[in-house]
Amino acid sequence: QVQLVESGGGWVQPGGSLRLACAASGNIFSIYAMGWYRQAPGKQREWVAGFPSGAGTLYTDSVKGRFTISGDNAKNTVYLQMSSLKPEDTAVYICNLKTTTGNYWGQGTQVTVSP
Repeated sequence: QVQLVESGGGWVQPGGSLRLACAASGNIFSIYAMGWYRQAPGKQREWVAGFPSGAGTLYTDSVKGRFTISGDNAKNTVYLQMSSLKPEDTAVYICNLKTTTGNYWGQGTQVTVSP
């Protein structure tokens, strides 16, 4: 079984920054992608950023230049540094891990951007 635990969400004013973390544990084999999704109230879940295997780092257009994804292999942790946050970034941010044995999701962490 694989567990993903996110942390680092919270409230921030527009223009502010937050760093999210996602720690993976359990029987993790043959990772081929890890990344972040988000879901705002009343909207579908959308992919935000990730490490597809062999493809470096990728970002959805709306966060390019503002968000940076990074990882620490020794800690099985992936981070999402978010800067210049906008109210439209408000959502539950959810970590995702894809391996050859399954597709795993964290419980999500709330990010609220408002004055």
